[in-house]
Amino acid sequence: MSLGLIILITVAGLYVGWNIGANDSGNCIGASVGAGLIRYRTGIIAVSIFVVLGALLGGGNVVKTVGKGIVTDPLSAYAVLAALICGGIFVTIATFLKVPVSTSQSVVGGVAGVGLASDLTVNFGKLVTIVECWILCPIMSCIVSYFVYRGLRVWLRRMKSTKLAERILMWGVLVSAGYAAYSLGANNLGNAIGPIVVLDVVDLILLSVLGSFSMAVGALTFGRGVAETVGKSITKLDLPGAFSAQVSAAFGLHFFSMIGIPVSTSQAIVGSVLGVGLVHGARTVSKRKLIEIVIGWVATPLVSGSVSFAVYTLIMRFG
Repeated sequence: MSLGLIILITVAGLYVGWNIGANDSGNCIGASVGAGLIRYRTGIIAVSIFVVLGALLGGGNVVKTVGKGIVTDPLSAYAVLAALICGGIFVTIATFLKVPVSTSQSVVGGVAGVGLASDLTVNFGKLVTIVECWILCPIMSCIVSYFVYRGLRVWLRRMKSTKLAERILMWGVLVSAGYAAYSLGANNLGNAIGPIVVLDVVDLILLSVLGSFSMAVGALTFGRGVAETVGKSITKLDLPGAFSAQVSAAFGLHFFSMIGIPVSTSQAIVGSVLGVGLVHGARTVSKRKLIEIVIGWVATPLVSGSVSFAVYTLIMRFG
């Protein structure tokens, strides 16, 4: 493989990492920003640090799944390139439109698409498991957030010192934002570098470092719009609501990272925010915004997979 092609594939992986940071970092601090606890710039710097730590310390299991679990036969270099570029472009468009979509879904769809176009063995059993986890993740986050928030409300009513309770919650929200960012890095590193790892042309440690820092750069440069959507457009969040949403989403992401399943940070945090909103009643939840987000979730893997299939088919036919 030529050096130019290796560099091009690596850049495509970093582009996906940048998209992860841009679209998903807002999910980690959107609740905090929406509650007025922290400024966006302050939060996003902290997120960038914990994303790198999560990717380097806990991203290995998802890297294996994305790299070898979806398409069991080795992908060609051009197939990897097509999957990464097509997956990344869709997320870039969604981020520009301030819609929290799933980079995991986009990349998984892209890898499956080029696998089918290459007539390679696609592990449909693994794909079904991944899709089931995509459905389970927001439901689990919603349920956990609902009960955490209800428990916090009971605790607050029993606290004699309101100022002490607020101080504890403020620190809790900040810690939960860091935990969410750590889980983001752990679950999404595989989306950026997993397809490249199987080519065995770039050192894994170097790829991990570059991928994690590309996510940090994406967070710092292009994540504000999604943060506003998550924090303000679904339901109104107070301090305990922000903590409940962030810690529940982080728990869900961390759980699926440990079993090696790439899930959606967007789905986790949106499910958590919905759980908080349901405590106040279904009327407080913006159904229109939720419908827009769900449509994006369904369209992401389908569009990404179809486009990567078509692109790689053209590459094989005319290249």
